[in-house]
Amino acid sequence: MRPKPLTTHQEDLFKSRLSNQLNPKHELFRLAALIPWDELETEFASIFDDKKAVGRPASPVRLIVGLLLLQHMHNLSDENVVRMWVENGYWQYFCGYDHLQWQLPVDPSSLTRWRGRLGSERVEKLLSMSVNVAVATGVVTKKELQEVIVDTTVMPKNIEFPTDSKLLEKARVRLVKLAKKHGLNLRQNYNLVTKKCLRKINGYLHARQMKRAKSEIKRFKTLVGRVSRDCRRKIQDNELLEQVFAEILVQTKHLLTRKASDKNKLYSLHEPEVSCISKGKAHKKYEFGSKVSLSMTHKKGVSIVTSALSFNNNPYDGHTLDQALKSSAKITGINPVNAFVDRGYKGHSVTNCNVYISGQKRGITTIIKKQLKRRQAIEPHIGHLKNDGKLGLCRLKAFAGDQINALLCAASYNLKQVLYHLRGLLLQILGLIFFIKLSC
Repeated sequence: MRPKPLTTHQEDLFKSRLSNQLNPKHELFRLAALIPWDELETEFASIFDDKKAVGRPASPVRLIVGLLLLQHMHNLSDENVVRMWVENGYWQYFCGYDHLQWQLPVDPSSLTRWRGRLGSERVEKLLSMSVNVAVATGVVTKKELQEVIVDTTVMPKNIEFPTDSKLLEKARVRLVKLAKKHGLNLRQNYNLVTKKCLRKINGYLHARQMKRAKSEIKRFKTLVGRVSRDCRRKIQDNELLEQVFAEILVQTKHLLTRKASDKNKLYSLHEPEVSCISKGKAHKKYEFGSKVSLSMTHKKGVSIVTSALSFNNNPYDGHTLDQALKSSAKITGINPVNAFVDRGYKGHSVTNCNVYISGQKRGITTIIKKQLKRRQAIEPHIGHLKNDGKLGLCRLKAFAGDQINALLCAASYNLKQVLYHLRGLLLQILGLIFFIKLSC
């Protein structure tokens, strides 16, 4: 059912309003007045069909949007953000409540369902909103949105480090559980045998006894293959069970038959879209996740994110540039004129924007040469997005979760820059007042 808007004009006899108690100069208090909540409620409420108005109304849009933004601004889980919301009056006022609340606003699982309802297209509206708020508060100007720095990074997925033995054991366990759930009597499930086998494999690999380890891995694959073939025989001529077992049987066959030289390998059973991306760095040679393209303003000092795109299957950086620039133009409403990139973008084939590659010496002026030296300024911003935000580990499911996580990280990062800007303005005003008092 369509959500009801929050109404705060009705007085409470035993409670005073938060707007009368909180500091009106606080940056979060001021930010709440800058966000166009009515537009967001109209946009997001359209996902509900009035013809299917069954059950209780959904949670207020402003509450959910506020919780999602606060969650990514402070790098919190679903459980912690609703718990801390009860403890913080500024958070409650930011989410549209004008009287102090003593109970959890929603169940933490509601945030998961709302992310699925919104999708990446509507979450992109939040990133566009954050850019507009940054322009309105003077963090950046519209002219500064014409010059962007584009770079890619890896957004790791919340999966265990993949090895063939671990993946095969998970596949065997899943097959055995499905067989038990649907009443299939397997000849043998090998629960105790594979447990001892895995212990031997880990011990041999740790001791660098590779011949023994390979022999035990071969035996382990044989056991998993027996379970897989037994399941195939038991579900023959049963279309319903064939659909239930289809995905896990395909994954098990892939794990049993793949070779070291094969491409498009499987690294997780519950996240099959995960890619292995080589970092080329000593402390972390490989990362398992998806590639994210970020574009930020070229302005000195404060920069904001103008686009955040997640890509599947680890594409070449140069092939992602055109989509990143189009996304930046769509979100900000201003077409980029100059784009500054690193050497990984050679062969980009972008013609509607001036692209300057790091180390380029031909066809650039003195001003462009100075601006090109600032290309690496995006690196610390990416570090903040990963360490202070949720870009360092995506816990949302599937490729759609990667897209939503990247967009929410970018939107919350922009709002944090706005908060820093508002806090700085307040300190300047207070300093000016103190100076006037001293001079008098």
